[in-house]
Amino acid sequence: MAAKLYVGGLSNKVSEEELTSLFATRGKVVSSKIERDEKTGNSKGFAFVEMKDEVEARRALNELHGTKLYGSIIVISWIKNRG
Repeated sequence: MAAKLYVGGLSNKVSEEELTSLFATRGKVVSSKIERDEKTGNSKGFAFVEMKDEVEARRALNELHGTKLYGSIIVISWIKNRG
């Protein structure tokens, strides 16, 4: 079952393609979406990344949380399934 992660502290320079590539080094990425301001289109500094399963998501969280990307330290946390 897919697992979703919150990724915060993103630089405005990060693209969805770069985010997907970074997480793909830790497992299969199902989707990634950087949240953007509706009016300006600028990044809000956070994104959601969905990994193939919990094992790969945990690997990404453990290995990437606290790393630097374009000079910004990224923070990663679980998004709990509702229901």
